[in-house]
Amino acid sequence: MRLSPPFSVGVLFAALCLCGPGQNTETKGVQVEAKGLPPRATPADYQAQAQAGAVTVAAEFTGHSVPTLQGPLSTEDFVVVETALFGSPDAQIKLSADDFSLRINGKKTPLPSLPYGMVLGSLKDPEWEPPEPAKSKSKTSLGGGGNSDQADGPPPPVKIPIGVQRAMAQRVQKATLPEGDRALPLAGLIFFQYRGKTQGIHSIELIYAGPAGKASLTLQP
Repeated sequence: MRLSPPFSVGVLFAALCLCGPGQNTETKGVQVEAKGLPPRATPADYQAQAQAGAVTVAAEFTGHSVPTLQGPLSTEDFVVVETALFGSPDAQIKLSADDFSLRINGKKTPLPSLPYGMVLGSLKDPEWEPPEPAKSKSKTSLGGGGNSDQADGPPPPVKIPIGVQRAMAQRVQKATLPEGDRALPLAGLIFFQYRGKTQGIHSIELIYAGPAGKASLTLQP
């Protein structure tokens, strides 16, 4: 079945879910904050690690999968990197998604990270199944006329219920890497627009350039 165009979903949720660094967002009476994901025990528990000043940046490439605490979602238009930052006890950092970029297949210009709100329009939940379409009664006549062309045509687009859309948006927002002044360790998701298949990716480099310094991490496709 064909899903409804992602643009309409993105427009709907961009206004509902986008917020400034460190701010909360209230969506239909439900308050949601980007809290990120629980950091793993050590930087070595991620695919790659690199030092940026006194901060250790760790990351893992998840492809088109969007890991959340409630289970994975997916997006065909973006790739995702689960990123964590570690430091000394009581260490803090001023964090922004703009500190990160992603170089795929050695391209000269790396991809900038994008706000999670831009991802919402292309989200899919593998556990959600569209309802079975109602079987239409075809009208036939003795002369052989009827609705055969309509019956043989493509199925109508499936509209994801607003409740499912909102739940997915909240899950992604909670898992997004928080911004602003934050205590370490800290982990969360950052997003980069890439519509190609991950099978075509041969090299990935996550670049951090922020208040802690600079670091480059070689990730696994």
